[in-house]
Amino acid sequence: MTVLTLTLIMLVCAFAAVAVKRVPTGQVHSLYRHGKPVRLLQPGTHVVLPLLDRVGHRIDLGGRTLSFDASLVETKPMHGTVYWQVLEPERADAVIEQADQLIRNRVLDALHAEVEAGDEQRREVAARLKSNLNSHLRERGVMVTRVELEAA
Repeated sequence: MTVLTLTLIMLVCAFAAVAVKRVPTGQVHSLYRHGKPVRLLQPGTHVVLPLLDRVGHRIDLGGRTLSFDASLVETKPMHGTVYWQVLEPERADAVIEQADQLIRNRVLDALHAEVEAGDEQRREVAARLKSNLNSHLRERGVMVTRVELEAA
């Protein structure tokens, strides 16, 4: 075999290796071609066009957490945790990079709108907060599963 033949074989093997994408269970990868979304790669092995296609986002379908701190009243700071997950990756792909900031802003806005809550009312405030968040986030393919509030 000549050097040219060996080089060609190695180039074809490298090209084939780059063309195969493996998506782990519990994730979805968004595939982009020329900067535009083409399709979602579900868990499993896929063949893509290496020079044209690229993976845009790796979306974890499991639950995520987001901690936040807020001062409802200067004398009563509050912090908590929001548990959320992606339900519709097709919709969530467009906002997945800003999802944490979007949720944090919505939480802080909703908490500042609430009156100062006592310990017995914290669960009610958390339930209203979860409902408020879900009404805004469902259209983006994201769902809040639980909100926990604690006085600092």
